[in-house]
Amino acid sequence: MHIIGLLAVLIALPILGILGAWFGLDAAGIDSLRQQMQTVLPGYLITSGWLALMVTLGVVLVGGAAAVAVGLFEFRGKRFFSWALLLPMAMPAYVCAYAYTDFLQYAGLVQTTLRGWFPGLRFDVRGLPGAVFLFVFTLYPYAYLLARNALSERGTHLMEAARMLGTPLRERIVRVALPLARPALMAGAALALMETLADYGVSAYFGLTTFTTGIYKAWMVLDDRIAAAQYASMLLLFVAVLLWLERREQRRMRFASTRGQRGDDGAEARLPKLHGARAVAAWLVCGLPVLLGFVLPVLILLQLWWGELGRTAATGFEDGAASLFSFSRYAGWVWNSFRFGGVAALAAVALALSLGFAQRAGGLSRVTGWLLRGVARLAAMGYAIPGSVIAVGILLPVAWLQALWPASGMGVLLTATSLGVVYAYLVRFTAVAVQSVEAGYTRIPASVDEAARTLGSGRGAIAWRLHVPLLWRSLATAALMVFVDVVKELPATLLLRPFDTDTLAVIAHNLARDERLGEAALPALSIVAVGLAPVLLVMRALDARRN
Repeated sequence: MHIIGLLAVLIALPILGILGAWFGLDAAGIDSLRQQMQTVLPGYLITSGWLALMVTLGVVLVGGAAAVAVGLFEFRGKRFFSWALLLPMAMPAYVCAYAYTDFLQYAGLVQTTLRGWFPGLRFDVRGLPGAVFLFVFTLYPYAYLLARNALSERGTHLMEAARMLGTPLRERIVRVALPLARPALMAGAALALMETLADYGVSAYFGLTTFTTGIYKAWMVLDDRIAAAQYASMLLLFVAVLLWLERREQRRMRFASTRGQRGDDGAEARLPKLHGARAVAAWLVCGLPVLLGFVLPVLILLQLWWGELGRTAATGFEDGAASLFSFSRYAGWVWNSFRFGGVAALAAVALALSLGFAQRAGGLSRVTGWLLRGVARLAAMGYAIPGSVIAVGILLPVAWLQALWPASGMGVLLTATSLGVVYAYLVRFTAVAVQSVEAGYTRIPASVDEAARTLGSGRGAIAWRLHVPLLWRSLATAALMVFVDVVKELPATLLLRPFDTDTLAVIAHNLARDERLGEAALPALSIVAVGLAPVLLVMRALDARRN
């Protein structure tokens, strides 16, 4: 009971800290809020609103079109595109921003070539349209994956039935496929939208005035803790509404669960084959997102890295320590990223296993069971909360406790320390581990536990000697997913990391902010390489499901 209560307090502390900033506002705090509403707050609302609206529309269009092409038709190259369309999931939006900024800069190849045809042409990718473009082509896989699964489960048979009734292809897509995929598309768009609102790298690099950049500026630049908490609470409210909408759409997706690609008579439903212009259109619909969201950014980063490698090698002849010094710094960034990721992954898996086993074992009192379910819900909500919000939610209670109890040392313990960073990661990413462990527990019959108890095994033995071996795939998947998310996390690490401790994400952001894109290419490519791991897991799971 005491352990569960402690877990509840630790997980809820950042959220309670943010909401607590609204209580006890004095006259100065009210005046500050009034000034913000007259100055910066409208800009945050307008920019974040336009960004949310345009990204949602773009993700639905790109992801939905790709899902319809792959899920309902046969064409040459479909098997390749079915998994290649997931590759942009490995490309963080801020890494993509670094690549396209160099590629589309005024003195770059693209604008130089276009000015030869259109004199006077000039454009800057660093703006709201550029940010929308990046988010759409790195986040559309959320909508694509969910919509594709919904269409593959029942859409094929319904499309075949509509064809036999004489419905034209266009009408079949508009009146059958799209309504069937709508709940899945909305759920995927909600996930993409939460990622957009949580982003700091793209917004800061492009100079956009969003809530996330406002939180960082209020805390780190203006040293206004109350303003940072107020911005964070507004963003938290918006995320809570999105979570509610996403869960409602998930409940509506239940009508799509079927027996796969077969009809009522057990016959395999045939997919219409595309030829000629329609096949070319399918290639464009599926190929452009992969090209713009993964292939082109990777090629640009490789070119930048190769150029930087050549420059370092050239200067190394004059200064023999140049290349060694660069490599030693890179090794330090990798070590910090892997150290934080490994510790957070192990702690998240242990916490998820403890929560899962406690709910499965039963025998809890009514209060304890209610508290345990509340902890699970808070853990599930943490993944949708931006890292900057969690960081502010951690720092505010620490500051209050330090002011009330100076001898506690809370400020030293959690401010700019590895413990504070790992704590933020646990609040943010424990939901990933909890979902994986709960999915694994559904595959273990309750009779296995009853048999073990009949043979005299205690709870500890059942958990360690029985559940862990049976759950090792789920535990390994959870650890890998948390590890990758930690390596890619930027805002929480920026706010809470110890001094002189940079991760791959932080150093890539800092170097790109200083316009040292060649040096930022290697850490950015390393983040992409690490992000490929969960994408490969998803591909393997889809192949196993299809076979």
